[in-house]
Amino acid sequence: MDFTKLKAALAVLSKAELGAPLVIVMVLAMLILPLPAFVLDLFFTFNIAFSLIILLVVVYTLKPLEFASFPTVILLATILRLALNVASTRIVLIEGHKGGDAAGKVIEAFGAFVIGGNFAVGLVVFAILIIINFMVVTKGAGRIAEVGARFTLDAMPGKQMAIDADLNAGLLTQDEARERRAEVATEADFYGSMDGASKFVRGDAIAGIIILFVNMIGGLAIGVLQHDLSFADAGKIYVLLSIGDGLVAQIPSLLLSVASALVVTKVGSSGENIGQQVTAQLFANPKALTVTAAVIGALGIIPGMPNMVFIILASVLAGSAYLIEKRHKEAELVAIDYPQEQIQNLAAPETKELGWDDVMPVDVVGLEVGYRLIPLVDKNQGGQLMVRIKGVRKKLSQELGFLIPSVHIRDNLDLSPTAYRISLMGVTVGEAEIMPDMDMAINPGRVFGTLKGNACKDPAFGLDAVWIEPNQKDHAQTLGYTVVDPGTVVATHLSHLLQSHAHELFGYEEAHKILDNLAKSAPKLVEDLVPKTLPLGVVVKVLQNLLQEHVPIRDMRSIVETLAEYGLRSQDPDILTSAVRAALGRLIIHEISGMQNELPVITLDHELEQLLHKSLQTAGESGVGVEPGLAEQMHTSLQESMQKMEMEGQTAVLLVSSYIRPWLSRFVRHSIPGLHVLAYNEIPADRQIKVVSTVGRRT
Repeated sequence: MDFTKLKAALAVLSKAELGAPLVIVMVLAMLILPLPAFVLDLFFTFNIAFSLIILLVVVYTLKPLEFASFPTVILLATILRLALNVASTRIVLIEGHKGGDAAGKVIEAFGAFVIGGNFAVGLVVFAILIIINFMVVTKGAGRIAEVGARFTLDAMPGKQMAIDADLNAGLLTQDEARERRAEVATEADFYGSMDGASKFVRGDAIAGIIILFVNMIGGLAIGVLQHDLSFADAGKIYVLLSIGDGLVAQIPSLLLSVASALVVTKVGSSGENIGQQVTAQLFANPKALTVTAAVIGALGIIPGMPNMVFIILASVLAGSAYLIEKRHKEAELVAIDYPQEQIQNLAAPETKELGWDDVMPVDVVGLEVGYRLIPLVDKNQGGQLMVRIKGVRKKLSQELGFLIPSVHIRDNLDLSPTAYRISLMGVTVGEAEIMPDMDMAINPGRVFGTLKGNACKDPAFGLDAVWIEPNQKDHAQTLGYTVVDPGTVVATHLSHLLQSHAHELFGYEEAHKILDNLAKSAPKLVEDLVPKTLPLGVVVKVLQNLLQEHVPIRDMRSIVETLAEYGLRSQDPDILTSAVRAALGRLIIHEISGMQNELPVITLDHELEQLLHKSLQTAGESGVGVEPGLAEQMHTSLQESMQKMEMEGQTAVLLVSSYIRPWLSRFVRHSIPGLHVLAYNEIPADRQIKVVSTVGRRT
C-alpha cells in the first residue's frame, strides 16, 4: 500500500481549504433534504454560536482590516440562516401537527419558554426585534457603510500622495511604501464590499418578516385542510412554531447586524479594540461623570422617586470621577518629573578640574528637542524619529553621492517644551514648534474644504497647514490635505535643510573617502589627478560648487576624468566646475525633466546677454559692474516667466551662455529658488529645446 499518497490525501483533508466546500454542501443539504429534528437543533445552535463568535471577533478587532474577510463571512452567515429557514419551514409544515417538539427542541423552547406560549406576546416580541434590526441597526449600518465607501475612495489619491511624499523624503523604503499602497487599496476594497454586504443583512431582515407570515398562513391551511384540525388548534400549534422559528433566526440576524454596525462605525486604528476605545474616550473626562452624578443625586432626593437607587448610582459616578481625576494628576506628575531631574543634574556642582576633554567638539549636524518631544526620539517610548532620520540620511547619501554625517540628538531645557532646533556646525539653521499629540494637515495648493484646528506653517517648505486631532486624518485626506505625524514633520524639515546645505557638509575628509572608494576600481585615474594634476583643495571646491547648485556627485568617475583633462589647462574652481557640469549634462537634465525629449526653457535677449557678458568682463564675476536698475528689471522678468511656467506645470529652466551662467546662478539662487540656470553646452545632443519666453532689457 502506498502510504505516501494516503498521507498526502489526509494532509489535504486536514487543511482549511475544504471549509467553504463543506459549508456549501451543508447549505444544499438543508435546502433539498428533509432534516431530522435533532440535526435541525444542532444547526440552529451552531447558527447562534457562529453569530456570537462573529460579534466578539469584531469587538476585539483593533482595526477593520484585521477582519478583512468580514463581508464574505456576512454572506456565508446569511445564506446559512436562510437555508435553515427553508429546512425549518419544511419540518414545521410536515411534522407540526404532531406537537410542539416535532420541529425540534430549539424552536419549541423559543416558542414556549421565551414568549411564554402566548402567540400574541410572540408576535409583539418578534415585531420589536424586526424594528430594532431592520429600522435601526441595519439601516444605520448600511448608510454608514455607503458613506464610508465613498469617502475612502475619495481619499485614495491623498493617501497615495502622502505615501509618495514619505518615500521621496526617505521616511519609507520601497517595500514599506508598497505595503502602504496595498493597505490603502485593501481598505478601499473592504469598505466597498461592506457597502454591498450591508444589503445582505438588510435583505435578511426583510426575508425574516415574509417567512414568518408564509409559515403562519401555510401552517393554518395545512392544519385545517389536511390534518382536520380546528382553526384554534391549528393556530395554537403552527403560529407558536412559526414565531419560535422566526425568533431563532432573528436573534442571530440581530447579532450579525450589530457586528456590521460596529465594524463600519469604528474610527481610527490606535491599537485599541472597541471596548478599550469606548472606555478610554467615554470616561476620560471626569467632569462629565461629576455633573451626571450631581443630576442623578438631585433626582434621588425628590419625594416619590426611588431614592435609594438614584443615590447609589450617583455615589458610584462620583467615586469614579474622583478616581479618574486622581489618575490624571499622577500621570501629569510623572511627565513633569523628567525635566526636573534634568535641571537638578545641570545644577550639580563641579567636582573635577577642567581639561581639554571638557571642550566639546561642534556637532556637524545637531537636533535639539524640548522635553515634551523626548518620546519622539526615545525608542523605549515608541518613538520612531531615530529610524526616520536614519532613513533620511540613507536616501540623501544615495542621491547626493557622499555619506551624510550622523545627527546628534539631545534634549534642551532652554527650548519651549514642544520646540526643536536643527543646527549645522553649531549654528542654528532651522527651528519650529510642533504638537506631539496631533497630526499636521498640509495644504498642497488645492483642497476642497477647511479643517478645525490650529493654523500653522509647514516648517520645511512654508506651506499653509493645520494641526488636527488624529481622528480627523481620514476626513482631511478626503478634502485633499496631506496629513503627516509630528515625527514626519521633523524628519522632512531635517531632510530639506540637509539637502540645501549639502555643500557645507562636504569637506576634505569626505573627499578623501570618495577618492579612496574610486581608487579601488580606477587607481591610476585617482593617482594622476591628486596631487599630480590638481591639489585636493581645488577638487573639494569643485565638488562643493556642484552640491551647492544641487548637482549630485554620484558619478565620480566622470567628474575625476573631466578634472584630469581640464586640470592641465586651469586650476580655477569655477572654470573646472563649468567643465564638469558640461560632462554631467545628461544627469543634470534627467534630474530636472526626467525622460522628456523636449525641454522648455527661458532665454535672455541677445542684447541683454551681450551686455551682461561685457559687464562681467569689465567688473569680474562679482557682477559689480551690472547696473542696479537692470538687475532689478531682469529679476522681475525672470520671476514672471518662472511663475508662468509653473502654472503650466513645467519646471523653470533659464538657458544662457556658459560664461555668464555662474554669475546668474548666484544671482537667482536665493531670490528665485526653484529656477535652474543651465548653459548651452550642458544640454545633451539628443534633447530638444523649446523656448517658451525670452527676457529682454526693459527701457
